[in-house]
Amino acid sequence: MSASTTPSSRPAVTEREAREVAEAAREQHWRKPSFAKELFLGRFRLDLIHPHPLPDDEVAQRGEEFLAKLRDFVETKVDGALIEREARIPDEVIDGLKELGAFGMKIDTKYGGLGLGQVYYNKALSLAGSASPAIGVLLSAHQSIGVPQPLKLFGTQEQRERFLPRCARTDISAFLLTEPDVGSDPARLATTAVPDGDDYVLDGVKLWTTNGVVADLLVVMARVPKSEGHRGGITAFVVETNSPGVTVENRNAFMGLRGIENGVTRFHQVRVPAANRVGEEGQGLKIALTTLNTGRLSLPASCVAAGKWCLKIAREWSAAREQWGKPVAHHEAVGSKISFIAATTFALEAVTDLASQMADEDRNDIRIEGALAKLYASEMAWTMADELVQIRGGRGFETADSLRARGERGVPAEQLLRDLRINRIFEGSTEIMHLLIAREAVDAHLSVAGDLIDPDKSLGDKAKAGANAGVFYAKWLPKLVAGPGQLPASYGEFKHEVDLSGHLRYVERAARKLARSTFYAMSRWQGRMESKQGFLGRIVDIGAELFAMSASCVRAELLRGQGDHGREAYQLADVFCRQARIRIEELFTRLWTNTDDLDRKVVKGVLSGTYEWLEQGIVDPSGEGPWIADATPGPSQKGNVHRPIR
Repeated sequence: MSASTTPSSRPAVTEREAREVAEAAREQHWRKPSFAKELFLGRFRLDLIHPHPLPDDEVAQRGEEFLAKLRDFVETKVDGALIEREARIPDEVIDGLKELGAFGMKIDTKYGGLGLGQVYYNKALSLAGSASPAIGVLLSAHQSIGVPQPLKLFGTQEQRERFLPRCARTDISAFLLTEPDVGSDPARLATTAVPDGDDYVLDGVKLWTTNGVVADLLVVMARVPKSEGHRGGITAFVVETNSPGVTVENRNAFMGLRGIENGVTRFHQVRVPAANRVGEEGQGLKIALTTLNTGRLSLPASCVAAGKWCLKIAREWSAAREQWGKPVAHHEAVGSKISFIAATTFALEAVTDLASQMADEDRNDIRIEGALAKLYASEMAWTMADELVQIRGGRGFETADSLRARGERGVPAEQLLRDLRINRIFEGSTEIMHLLIAREAVDAHLSVAGDLIDPDKSLGDKAKAGANAGVFYAKWLPKLVAGPGQLPASYGEFKHEVDLSGHLRYVERAARKLARSTFYAMSRWQGRMESKQGFLGRIVDIGAELFAMSASCVRAELLRGQGDHGREAYQLADVFCRQARIRIEELFTRLWTNTDDLDRKVVKGVLSGTYEWLEQGIVDPSGEGPWIADATPGPSQKGNVHRPIR
């Protein structure tokens, strides 16, 4: 096919076709055990996470040495307030990070990287992100989802030798999937890669390209048309940003994370050597999803850092600020918020460290654990930041610069709230994460009974599925009736001055109840289950709380065994578990007592204009223009704002 061939228009995709594309990209098999998968099936496999796994001494020493260097750098060379004011990380800071090796933290030492595991990589991101969240995003987008990780998992040896040394020391990379009209529905991807001899020719527009404005290398997802000798499908490519036809058309600005280099990138007749294709044609989405399994763990790391800072500021401020004759911390209304922040920070660090160490060990399949960590951390960190703003009162709403200008400590609480908001959208929104995790959670059910609810399956297939389901459920359902959670002596090794064993028994009982609820819902709604997104979201949220409770107890026992604040860790785990149990019980109630059906009726009314009268009496300050920008392929009509840092 000629390189001058006009790319096809955006594909028209039905709901079923979109599901099929997403399903094909999923890892279809479970080759390793999964704590979270078992949890959703009603099986509390504490043995998979306890005793808590730990990095070996050599890895820990290398990690601690780098953290010491990074701490010195961010304390002496990074001005977070300057980055916030100027909405840009100074070039000299980025150059310093390159010299430090921070861009090669996860890259193997044989390619010039530091060879850190996920645990210390996350600790480094937490440290750097606490100095400036924009720096945390810069490093994370480069290594968690940019060129290094896909090449590590799917690249050829030649690709690794060619690109990884550059990524470790000199080059910045970015990941380009989203388009102006394509977010979490990649079946509609419009960017094309047309085969032409030994090259592919890229045409299309990518949106929200974090690092894209300054990137030297890009991972680009594009659709290869099916043709003779080409299986086609969504495919991943490494693209040099300085290639002819690559134009960064805009540097985007946001509510928070003002220093990130996020843009709009247009490809017009960009020639990419076939040697730069990552994996096979059609494997692009699988590569993206597999990369995100561990890539998502960088986001909880930033949330842990946020929680630690919230706790520090809440402690210092609440002891200094007096109201009605005593520090505000001693007023229950404020004290309960401080307790929530402390307990939740402990839990988020427990979840993040556990999932990260499991990723490093590679003994378990952590696709659900990683997704739960991202989902839970992003929601809880946002809540903690909101509570900190409330504790600070008017000062929480005031900017750090304004506070400094009138002689007070410049505490950027309102900036933290703005910076954290994107985490509920980044790398899979909360709503998408609910659906993604729910799909994995019910995988065992669909494996044995999926054909029963598939309208396209024949009666013969349904009969066979029914027989298989009967065998599976005959063995599985009786195990959900009773378990160790009903035995008072279970998990006795977690019973010390503070008793955590009761919380683990609760997790075991709640896991069985969760599995029973899921089975009942599938029996009740069958094929309509996928449309019950409110129900599925609550199921996933219960699982996230149970995972966090488990991780908190296991971490507390680890610290107790090490003699490292074990007593205090037990106290924090106990408080967190008690708070989580209240949330879990509410979620269980809302599985069956909710307004989901009424909400759907109201939504229909809103969309049909029934309630349009309710919008009267305001002025809409929005500007003119289309809701979604035109992304028709073609030459760029704008100047190139690409800004490589050398």
